[in-house]
Amino acid sequence: MVQRLKADFSLLIVSLIWGLTFVTVKNAIADMAPFTFIAIRFAIAFLFMSLFCYKKLLKLDSRGWLSGILVGIFLFSGYSFQTMGLQYTTASNAGFITGLSVVMVPLFCSLINRKLPSPLVLAGAALAGIGMGFLCLNKGYTYNLGDVLVLMCAVSFALHIIFVGRYALHTDVTVLASIQIGVVAVLSCIAALGFEAHVPVRFSRDVWIGLITTAIPATSLAFFIQTYSQKYTTPMHTAIILSTEPVFAGIFGYLLLDE
Repeated sequence: MVQRLKADFSLLIVSLIWGLTFVTVKNAIADMAPFTFIAIRFAIAFLFMSLFCYKKLLKLDSRGWLSGILVGIFLFSGYSFQTMGLQYTTASNAGFITGLSVVMVPLFCSLINRKLPSPLVLAGAALAGIGMGFLCLNKGYTYNLGDVLVLMCAVSFALHIIFVGRYALHTDVTVLASIQIGVVAVLSCIAALGFEAHVPVRFSRDVWIGLITTAIPATSLAFFIQTYSQKYTTPMHTAIILSTEPVFAGIFGYLLLDE
C-alpha cells in the first residue's frame, strides 16, 4: 500500500512537470516545427538515458526490444495525431478529447482483462472526464475533422499507459524507458523530414529553453519515473493521476504567461 502511494505521488509530480513544460514548448514551437522539436528533444533524452543503460541495451533480448518498440510507437502516435489534429481543431477541443484517454484506460483494461474495474476507479475516471470538459469546453463543443485525429491521439496515449504497465513488470524500467524514447526520436525525425519544410540551422532562445527544460527533466526523468511507478500502481490509477496535467498547465499558463 505504501509503495502504491509513493508511485501515485511520483506520477503526480510527473504530471506537474509536464504541465509546466506546456509553457516552454508553446514558446519553442513558435520558432521550430513540432516534429523537428520533438525529434531533437527525444534524441537528447535518449542519449542521456543511454549513458546509464547502454550495456543492458546491448544484451537485451528480442522480447525486451519489441516491448520497448511497441510502447514507443504508441507514444509517438499520441504526439503525432495530436500535432496533426491541432491544425484542424481548437485547443479546447484537443485538450478535452486528449483527456478522454483517462476514460479509455479502464474501458480498454476491461476488454483486455475481461474484468470490470472497481466502482471507485470508474467513478474517478468519470469525474476526471467531466472535469476535463469543464476545464476545456467553457465555450461549448463544435465537432470538426481534427477531432477524429485527436481522438486517435487519446487512444494511443491510453494504450501507451496500459502496455507500459504490463511490460514494466517484466522489463528493466531504465531500458524500457530508453527504447520508447529512442523510438519516438527516430519516428519524429522521419516525420520531420517527410512533412516539414526544413531543418533549422540556428536555434532561437525559446527553442533552447524548451529543449533544456523538456529533454531531460520532462522526457528522460519523467518517462523513467512513469515506467518505474507503473510497476507498483495500476494503469487506471496512472490515467486518472496524469489527467491532472492540463490542470497544472492552466495554472502555470496563468502564472507565467498571463493567460
